[in-house]
Amino acid sequence: MPSAAPPDRPTLSKVRPAEAAQRAVEDRLRDFSTDRRLFLLMAMALVVGCAGAGAAWALYHLISLATNIAYYGRFSAALVGPPTHALGWWTVLVPVVGCLIIGLMARFGSEKIRGHGIPEAMEAILIGRSRIQPRVAVLKPLSSAISIGTGGPFGAEGPIIMTGGAFGSLFAQLFNLSNAERKTLLVAGAAAGMSATFGTPLAAILLAVELLLFEWKPRSFVPVAVASIVAAALRPYLMTGGVLFPMPESAAMAPLGLVLAAVLGIIAGLGSGLLTQMVYACEDAFQHLPIHWMWWPAIGGVVIGIGGLIEPHALGVGYDNIAALLSGHMTTAAVVRLMVVKSVIWSVALGSGTSGGVLAPLLMMGGALGALFGGFVPFGDPGTWALIGMAAIMGGTMRSPLTAIIFALELTHNMGGLVPLAIACVMAHATTVLLLRRSILTEKVARRGHHVMREYIVDPFETMRVADIMAKPAETLPADMPIGDVVKFFTAEDGANSHKSYPVVDTDGTLAGIVSRSDVLRWTVEGWPTGQKLRDVVSEQELTTGYADELVGRLADRMAAADASRVPILRRGDRAVIGLVARRDLLRVRMQDRRHETEREVLIPLRGGRPAAAE
Repeated sequence: MPSAAPPDRPTLSKVRPAEAAQRAVEDRLRDFSTDRRLFLLMAMALVVGCAGAGAAWALYHLISLATNIAYYGRFSAALVGPPTHALGWWTVLVPVVGCLIIGLMARFGSEKIRGHGIPEAMEAILIGRSRIQPRVAVLKPLSSAISIGTGGPFGAEGPIIMTGGAFGSLFAQLFNLSNAERKTLLVAGAAAGMSATFGTPLAAILLAVELLLFEWKPRSFVPVAVASIVAAALRPYLMTGGVLFPMPESAAMAPLGLVLAAVLGIIAGLGSGLLTQMVYACEDAFQHLPIHWMWWPAIGGVVIGIGGLIEPHALGVGYDNIAALLSGHMTTAAVVRLMVVKSVIWSVALGSGTSGGVLAPLLMMGGALGALFGGFVPFGDPGTWALIGMAAIMGGTMRSPLTAIIFALELTHNMGGLVPLAIACVMAHATTVLLLRRSILTEKVARRGHHVMREYIVDPFETMRVADIMAKPAETLPADMPIGDVVKFFTAEDGANSHKSYPVVDTDGTLAGIVSRSDVLRWTVEGWPTGQKLRDVVSEQELTTGYADELVGRLADRMAAADASRVPILRRGDRAVIGLVARRDLLRVRMQDRRHETEREVLIPLRGGRPAAAE
């Protein structure tokens, strides 16, 4: 018979003072799991940061070279844009040829160069062990330069993020690193590329946290920050220094103005949803075409070319348009024309699989929306509202509100817009989260069969102790129990022996081993020597055990590695068995955490009644 009474139902119990004192002595846990390898990753991040800045410089010059060749017939890297050309109707053919080249590169080079880059980086992190192929690192910036240089309505930041991430991944693959460490350097390269492009190191770090890292750990955050800061420091020497879109500081808004900022945030959230639906509606339409996907970008190029005839400023990256919107120097008719044409050709081109980024187009379309909104409200100037709309569209479409807020501030240094920016971005984010299942970034990953969870939560296994979930007192068998009695115990028909295994303890309660139904089955088939006892056939060697003061997560890891279904919990020092943890106890932790999310109760009733009992 078992040496202890049936165990109580495991509960998430309160810690007694004596247990708390014992834990204080035994506790060696830290707030973070980061170790000294962080210094190695930081050193590597310095190299990756320099490479990310170099990638941004190279891509911008490639774009300028492609633009000069396509629209001006000259071999030059001078900074020019498509809107100043004078080709007339022939301009329609320029993006068609560029997109056709991209389709051929994707078909015979790598299909991963299609699209805007960030989903591909997310996919590499989630399922590709943070490995990016060398040819992608070469073909992605080249195809993006051709796409944007021939009039594609894209930004350079997506390809730069992908290119910087590719270098970080390739650099990491040269060393003996874990998947998680490779991910850190991949994201560090991506953040460095964005930081060098816009001069926004803080926003680049936040983008990494909100979109790419899928965790919040010093092991990943610190190297990413190092790479982003290094790239920002190199930017004045490689590219144009200073603020990209400087603005005078906005005056403080009246309360009604802040309410209107919330309204603009909601409108921007609806616009974000519309843009996302437009992109994937176009992608679905292309899927139904009876031709190979290699030809789809060329069809998108036709739409780009026609759009360029209607509104030439809709072609290319369009930083000059963003500057004009933020300064309030664009007429209402020009704003409407730019927003409509840009959204149409961008959606069709992106849906066709052309290579290019989404960030600059979102800034432009959001700025146009804000400028239009500002024309109808009595507070603020059109430039301030354009800034608010720009950030709100970005925060809603990419589901990265913190990045959008800081990004807008770093781009303009307009600290006076902080409060309305925060209000609009939060409202846009809330609107898209409630209305759309996935963002424009994660939808593409989902269409490839992978789910991306964008919520960061603390693992309950990492906050609970084993003592909180173990069954106690433990139901055990004595080491001096004859084998024959053990067989009878396990084969009894009264159902008393409901468990598959039992710890075996000596007379002083210390663990001697464990016996299971499989052992009894073997003894029944093979027989056993007369007079043999449990202590003669069980051993504590290679037995998975736990301690009451350790975290549940540590024990769960060992149980999974050993495929153990029941684990005896020992007291430190004398190793006496004081409890048991089974797999169902681990599942109860998950169930309890779920109850905290879903069960609702009134703890302080306002009208009579009694509050719910405290746990």
